[in-house]
Amino acid sequence: MDDQTKKPPQDETRTCVDCAAEFVFTAGEQEFYERKGFTEKPKRCEPCRRRRKQQRAMTGQGGGR
Repeated sequence: MDDQTKKPPQDETRTCVDCAAEFVFTAGEQEFYERKGFTEKPKRCEPCRRRRKQQRAMTGQGGGR
């Protein structure tokens, strides 16, 4: 599909790989991911993302950001 026929993003329900909770990957978040060039969809809900980020920061395994 070319950019002119591409459907606008719609909210998408995902399941967190850590806690199995469902979370919504919103259309706005999808547009943000696309603008930033991210190719992977989020695998974790927001609380699990924050927890994982804190754990990586404490162990010195940050992603260089």
